Amino acid sequence: MAAGADFSHPFKILEGEGYSKDNGSASPRGGANSETIDAFKQAKSGKPPRQISVMRHCMSTAHLELDIGSIATSPLDGESNFLPIFRSGSCSEIGPKQSMEDEHICIDNLVKHIGLSANIPSPGAFYGVFDGHGGTDAASFIRKNILKFIIEDTHFPAHVEMAIRSAFVRADYAFADASSLDRSSGTTALTALIFGRNLVIANVGDCRAVLGKRGRAIEMSRDHKPNCTSERLRIEKLGGIIYDGYLNGQLSVARALGDWHMKGSKGSSHPLSAEPELQEATLTQEDEFLIMGCDGLWDVMSSQCAVTIVRKELMLHNDPQRCSRELVREALKRNTCDNLTVMVVCFSPDPPPRIEIPKSRVRRSISLEGLNFLQGVLDSNV
Repeated sequence: MAAGADFSHPFKILEGEGYSKDNGSASPRGGANSETIDAFKQAKSGKPPRQISVMRHCMSTAHLELDIGSIATSPLDGESNFLPIFRSGSCSEIGPKQSMEDEHICIDNLVKHIGLSANIPSPGAFYGVFDGHGGTDAASFIRKNILKFIIEDTHFPAHVEMAIRSAFVRADYAFADASSLDRSSGTTALTALIFGRNLVIANVGDCRAVLGKRGRAIEMSRDHKPNCTSERLRIEKLGGIIYDGYLNGQLSVARALGDWHMKGSKGSSHPLSAEPELQEATLTQEDEFLIMGCDGLWDVMSSQCAVTIVRKELMLHNDPQRCSRELVREALKRNTCDNLTVMVVCFSPDPPPRIEIPKSRVRRSISLEGLNFLQGVLDSNV
């Protein structure tokens, strides 16, 4: 029997809710109903009651379903006690461009990084990828300051989501006030803040975060491209235009920090937004790693392909640093046209377990995890 399989009855039987039908009228359950009488008759005649026959049929069906791996399993024992252990690796390459404008940050131990006096939940971690354009000033400034703005926000740590939203806008304003920096430079920003099992992804722009869940790719952010329907409607409502896929004919993303030559005055509504979109998740033992990368990776690789590559590499050497390098190498091989920055964050000290495809005595089948793994292999060969 598969570990964790739950064969308890899916319905709760409540006392006093059964009824028998006599002469067409319904009465509360108390006496024997027609099915019970039939059962006694069948037992008297030497035949098994119909209920036993049905039970045998159900049990054989359950056994068949178990053989082909179709039974839904209940959460793993001790799932609520799961606590991730963070370890990460990153890789950056200039690629075919003449200058490197990407920045990133990896903090596996947030308490140690900030100091015990910060009074934040433990364990904690923070990661970020910032894809600059028009120079490096905006990406560098946001990388150095975004975590400080989050922690210093009045909503932190009681209301992390509100603190992150506020911090992104405040960081954008602070960059506009930095007279020594080029206010016309800009950057996307993708951050991951983790406290215990709680993961919060914040995204502005077209970097992407993808969760590897037993071989399946779960996208934790949405690419903010001007042609995206919701972004296009927002842009046009605020008086902006999209020309040849570019916001106001200038920018290939719909959200960014910096780029103050396109935003006007602080506090005013403008088509280029610095407000992040947030996605949250509660990590479980099935969540094996997180991939964060700039669009130089995702322009040439699907999310599922990246998860398949990382999982395969982790099973070989269990090193997130080498996994990041492998993704960069593969993107360069596929002729990416941009800078490359990739980060892999693991949630366990152990490599991912091998995915077993259950054998069937009735017919050959493949599990969902196995199907996702196969899809990633096919994507990687395109």
